[in-house]
This record gives sequence, C-alpha cells and structure tokens, in this order.
Amino acid sequence: MCPSPCNRLSGHSAKQFWVKNNQIFVHNGQNQTLSPVTVEGVLTLDDVDLSGRTVLYRVDVNSPLEPSTGRLLDDGRLKAIIPTLDALSSSRVVIMGHQSRPGKSDFTNMQKHCDRLSKLLGKQIRFVPDICEDMAIEAIKSLSDGEMIFLDNVRMNEEEYGTKYDSNKQTEDTSLVSRLSSVSDLLVTDAFAAAHRRSPTLTGFTNSIPCVAGTLMEKEIRNLRRALKNPPNPYLAILGGAKCDDSVRVALNLISKGQVDKIAFVGVTGNLMLWVAGNDIGDRNKEFIRTTLGRDFETAWETGKRIFSENPEKIFLPIDVAVESEGSRKPLSVSDLPTEDPIYDIGLQTLASLKPLVENAGCILWNGPASYFELPDFAFGTIEILNMCTETDAMTIIGGGHTSALVNSRGVSSLVSHNSTGGGSTMSFLSGEPMPVIASLKESFRKFG
Repeated sequence: MCPSPCNRLSGHSAKQFWVKNNQIFVHNGQNQTLSPVTVEGVLTLDDVDLSGRTVLYRVDVNSPLEPSTGRLLDDGRLKAIIPTLDALSSSRVVIMGHQSRPGKSDFTNMQKHCDRLSKLLGKQIRFVPDICEDMAIEAIKSLSDGEMIFLDNVRMNEEEYGTKYDSNKQTEDTSLVSRLSSVSDLLVTDAFAAAHRRSPTLTGFTNSIPCVAGTLMEKEIRNLRRALKNPPNPYLAILGGAKCDDSVRVALNLISKGQVDKIAFVGVTGNLMLWVAGNDIGDRNKEFIRTTLGRDFETAWETGKRIFSENPEKIFLPIDVAVESEGSRKPLSVSDLPTEDPIYDIGLQTLASLKPLVENAGCILWNGPASYFELPDFAFGTIEILNMCTETDAMTIIGGGHTSALVNSRGVSSLVSHNSTGGGSTMSFLSGEPMPVIASLKESFRKFG
C-alpha cells in the first residue's frame, strides 16, 4: 500500500512526495512510475514546483577583492550559482549572501556582486541595501514572476553574525527569520562554502518554510562523498590561508580519525604553527595573527599545541619564508627569525621539501594559499603548489575562496579532481565534522515530509 502523499508547500499546488525505504520519491500528479530523487535525505530543485514561488536563495559568493580598489578578483563563486538561478527563472528570487566578516578590510556591501552577477546572467538584478527591515520586505512583496533582487551583506545584521549560536534551533528564534519567512515560500541554499557554520540565514528557516538544496550544494555533496570512499594513500593535506582556527581544528580531526598521513601547514596558518612550535616569528606577525583570529585565537593556539604534542611526526612546517622588506621580497630562513617584516610567502627550500610529499601522495587536500598571492612578488609559493598539484596523478581536491579563485584564473580546473567552492566547509565535510546547513536541510525534509 502506497504511503499517503503530503503537500510540501502548504497553500500551493506543489508536487507531492513520499518517503519509502529511506528514499524520497516524487510524483507530479500523473500516472507514472515513481523514481528516487536523492539518497541524501534532502530536497533538491527537481522535487519542488518553483513557478511563481517567492524563493529565498542563500548563497556564499564571498570573493577575493583587490586590496587597494575593492575590485572583485574572481567571479568563480558567482558563476557557480548560475545553474540554480536558471532553474529559478520563473520564481521570485531573493538572493542573500555575505562578503567577509566585520572588522576585515574586505567586509563590504553586495553591490559589486550584484552588478557582476547581472552581467554573467544577462539579466537585471536589483540591489536592495537592506536585509530584513521594511525596505527589504517591501522589495520582496513587489517582486513579479521571473524577477530577482540581491539583499545587502547579511553579516551586517547583528543576529546573523554578532550572535553566537550553540544549536540550529537557536538560529530559528530570530527576528530576521521571522520577517523574511513571512514573505517567502521556500529557501533554496547553495551556500556550501558556509555549510560548516550556523546562523539565521543558513540554518534558521528549517521549520518555518521548506529548505531545498540548490544545484551547487547537491554537486558539492556528491563529489565530496566520492572522495570519502577509500581515497588512495598516502593522504596529504596542505592547509594554508588566514582562517587558522578552521585549519587547525580540521587538522586535529583528520589526524585523530587516522584519515591523513601528513599535514603541511603554510600561509598564515603555517606562521601560527611555527609560532606554536617555539619559533619567534616577530611581534608584527604575532599581532597580525592575534588580530585576524580575534576571540578564536586562544582556541586555535591550544589546538595547535595539541597537534604538536600528540602527532609531531605527521606535521610539515616551512623551513624558510619570504618577507616584505623595503618594498621588496627578501628570503629568510626560519632559523634566522624573528623578523619585524611581514611574512608573506614560503621559501624555495620549503617548496623543495614539499615537492616529494606531493609527488608520492595518492590523495591531496589543499585548502588556503601559501602566500599573500595578490601581491605579484609573493605569489610564487602558492602558484608553485598549484603547479605541483596539477602535475601529479593523485586525487586532488582543492578548496577555499582564494585557492579556488587561483585555479579558475589560471585555467587549470580540468587538471584537478575537484575544485570546490568550499574552504573550511570542504575540510569539515571530508574530516567528518558536523555540517549544520546539511543537517538543517535534512531536518526540514523530515518536518515538511
């Protein structure tokens, strides 16, 4: 006997759904064979009637900006959401996203993202300099079928970023969610790059409106699940960039679960780990790390110490660096530290020592640049690691906004196994950490199913 169908969009003529043997099945009202949609336990775009619906579309288009002008350096994340926007062409679309975070120099509004996306899509998208107050609500209400608006940087909202949440449930009980859900039919999310975080726009709509995985979210989950199934050994992780707290946390998780054979720390994360290991990197570099991490510094420091104390044999650290001295690149051995010049790159000896690890690896996970590569004099280390990864036969998974942007700009996406839009989220997924956004999608399915 077939289970009774339910209408997932209450008050609308939507497709109907069944759960059978832990799989979701869709039926469009005609007499046809039911077919499995997904084994992930979440809804996808194929499962819902999107025509005429008001859709909150949460994306992560956080992109590298040119430091002096604020110009978008890479539009890879914007291009990645176009397939979903094409699927939403008959909907009333409300795009929500963020750029950086408060206190950072690249924390800006979303006007430039909106303008670039309009050009890429070949369709006018109106920028609304508001998030959930009256201007945004009225703009949403005034939408017609096929129209799109782009709300401002959601992290300008105190509930979205200035509040710490210990559970997905806490993010639901917010004014932001209450106001936006009251004028929307469903949420579509492609914010895989933020799937390891929780906030009202990421996880708060779970029980108020149906939450659906977009094309990009579905693609990321499927590709990364393949990488989890018996990856070839040795497994090398190269962790860089400035989000040291994410990097060291995931590094500890990878090591604790026996998933990785070696972890190479580079970039700002490498500088932190050099410091943790007892190297005096200089007051200027220490202060940069403290300022960048803010309230997360102590946790990152203690995690780094634990990694060294428990598994020093699995750790690879830079043996030389490059600093900016009087406007030029200057090589410096780690043994010659401290320095009051900013450390902006790894050195030639470090690259020479890293190369055999890359060549002998069966699987490589690389997240985060090894250098301040926006400055031409300091792009060398990051570009050389990319060259190593594209020349190896290993399974290569590359993530992180800046790292992924470099892959796109150099036209080598086809030479890596998977160029993920995620950074910390990719690492969290592959290390088996909780993914609040994916958990929210699954809970929403259970709620509305």
